[in-house]
Amino acid sequence: MANFQYTALDAKGEQTTGTVPASSEAEAIQQLRGQGLYPTQVVEEGKGSLTAGKAKTKTRGKKSVKKVTGGKIKPKVLMIFTRQLATLIDSGLPLLRGLTVLGKQEPNPVLRSTVNSLADSVQTGATFSESLSQHPRIFNKLYVNMVKAGELGGVLEVVLTRLAEYMEKAHKLKNKIVSAMVYPVIVLFIAVAILVFLMLFIVPKFKEMFADQGGDGLPMISRVVFGMSENMLARPYVLPNIVWIFIVLAAIFVFLKVWSNTKGGRSAVDAFKLKLPVFGDLTKKSAISRFARTLGTLVTSGVPILQALTITRDTAGNVVVSKAIDKVHEAVKEGESIVAPLQSSKIFPSMVISMVDVGEETGQLPEMLLKIADVYDDEVDNAVTALTSVLEPIMIVFLALVVGTIVFALFLPLIKMIQNVDGAPA
Repeated sequence: MANFQYTALDAKGEQTTGTVPASSEAEAIQQLRGQGLYPTQVVEEGKGSLTAGKAKTKTRGKKSVKKVTGGKIKPKVLMIFTRQLATLIDSGLPLLRGLTVLGKQEPNPVLRSTVNSLADSVQTGATFSESLSQHPRIFNKLYVNMVKAGELGGVLEVVLTRLAEYMEKAHKLKNKIVSAMVYPVIVLFIAVAILVFLMLFIVPKFKEMFADQGGDGLPMISRVVFGMSENMLARPYVLPNIVWIFIVLAAIFVFLKVWSNTKGGRSAVDAFKLKLPVFGDLTKKSAISRFARTLGTLVTSGVPILQALTITRDTAGNVVVSKAIDKVHEAVKEGESIVAPLQSSKIFPSMVISMVDVGEETGQLPEMLLKIADVYDDEVDNAVTALTSVLEPIMIVFLALVVGTIVFALFLPLIKMIQNVDGAPA
């Protein structure tokens, strides 16, 4: 029987070293696990040495990378990290060891530095939720409070899995809405660019060809197009004006962005979003889905209802919806039902109110909220698909009309000229 040197982590995540007698390395690992230790290195005496000192040095060396902490990361990167951490913890790996493993393999420099910082904080005795709260730009209140509930309930891996699923669905929903809104803007920009190009470079060439016909000999549509082109070229300030138009539009966009960050501006913009003819219904359904999924996930994870409503309000993404959730919070605080304030807000449809009412009566409110979220996720998906299928032909026809009108105006005089030549006496 030989002696094996080991480096292991205890239940608190603290590192310990020692020697254990065993007939094989596997038996040594089994003995250590039986003692409540999680071995990171096991080496037989005389056949190698522990490298714990080097590992610590590497971990400390990573502290110099802390310069990149405090930045933001993409939701998809955070989602993958959450899913990986949940898998590691579920497989029996301690939290500290899981953070160390993920910190070494994380390619994103901001998240890598943040994970190493989390590992250092947990190693000094702080809870995982307390460590997360030190990085509010990466881990929001929803994330921190769900982790805290998971720690208190001893189901951290379950909560992390729910968090990953929540972020996956939220990210998928956001991408669909953005893609539906970006498409018409891109097509409109292309149409304007083509129109300007034709007016400045193509139309003048044709105008020179028909100069000998005079203004009266041209069709009305051709005279209009040639006149617009002539006005754009005859005035030297037209091209700079085009640049200034884009500058003014950019300035308006920046102003609206800054104004929307103020309290009054944000309320006005969010209310306007909900009243838009086509996109308003899409925005409302998305907000309802987000409210139901956030509140349902928090309550299912063990977060108290009042705290869950506060977090849901802060992460609603729309001031109008936040105010409605705030009224729900006040009602629950007074011991009342959440149905009445939801109904009075006039934001939530009768189906949502009925399902919430049934969930309260049966004691299955979290499950009912998650079902509402699934229903509205499907509705948003269907609405985006229908909107895209309608917008595509409309924008294509619009683009064809813009270009086709100019082409028709250019070739109509040419066709007339050919007809006159054919009809002329020999």
